[in-house]
Amino acid sequence: MSNQGRVTSSSQLNSVIFKDAASEPAFRRFFTLFPGLGYAAAYKVLQRVYKYGGQPFVRDYLAKNHGSTFDSTFGKSTGKTMMHATAGSLIGIGEIVLLPLDVLKIKRQTNPEAFRGRGILRIIGDEGFGLYRGWGWTAARNAPGSFALFGGSAAAKQYLFQLQDYNKASWFQNFVASIAGSSASLVVSAPLDVVKTRIQNRNFEIKESGTKIVANMMRHEGPSAFFKGLVPKLLMTGPKLTFSFWLAQTLIPAFNKVF
Repeated sequence: MSNQGRVTSSSQLNSVIFKDAASEPAFRRFFTLFPGLGYAAAYKVLQRVYKYGGQPFVRDYLAKNHGSTFDSTFGKSTGKTMMHATAGSLIGIGEIVLLPLDVLKIKRQTNPEAFRGRGILRIIGDEGFGLYRGWGWTAARNAPGSFALFGGSAAAKQYLFQLQDYNKASWFQNFVASIAGSSASLVVSAPLDVVKTRIQNRNFEIKESGTKIVANMMRHEGPSAFFKGLVPKLLMTGPKLTFSFWLAQTLIPAFNKVF
C-alpha cells in the first residue's frame, strides 16, 4: 500500500517487501517481516476486545430504542441485519481512540527512520496529539469497514442460514458468516485504507493532507492504486480476521449463557 510504483519483476517485488534487507540471506530477510510487533500486538488485542465486545452493547441499545425504526424502514429481516451493521459502524468510528498505537505500528513497519532512536514515551511527549493525524480518514475507513464486517456476517446468517436468533448459530454457521463479513470488510475499506496508511507512514514532521494524497494517487498511479495490497491483505489479514471474529461470535453468546 505504501509502494507508489508498479511492480513488474520478482527482483522489484523482493526490494518492495524487504527494502534494505533485499540482498540479505533468506533467514535474515524473514525476520525483517516482523517490525513493530509490540505495537501491533497491543493495538490488535485492544482493537478486537473493543470492537467485538462493544458492538453487542451498541446493537442492544439500537434494538431497544430504535428497533421499530429499522423494521419500518428496511423490513423486519433486513432491518435486523442493518441494525447489526449500523452498530458495527458506530463502534468502528470509536476505534480512533486507539489511533496512536496504529500510527506507531505502521511507522515502525514502513518508515522506521521516523523514530530516530526515540522510545515510545519520548515520541508521545514530542508529538502529542500529532499521533492522531489522519483521524478523519481513519474514521471514514472504519465506518464502512465495520459496517460490512458485522453486516456481512448478519446477512449470511439471515439469508443463507435463515436464522432468526443469530446467537444460536452453530460453529460452522459462524465460520461461514465470519468469512463473508471479513471479506466484505477488507474489500470495502481497501481504498481508504491505502490513503490512511500513506498518511500515517510519513515522517512525523511531514503534514501531507489526505486530499493531496488522493489527488497524487489519481494523477500518478490511477484508480487501481486504491486497491494496492488488497490481495496480500485478503490472504494474510483475511484468515486472522475471520478466525478472531468466528471465535468472538461463538464464545460471546456462550459466555452470556454461563454468566
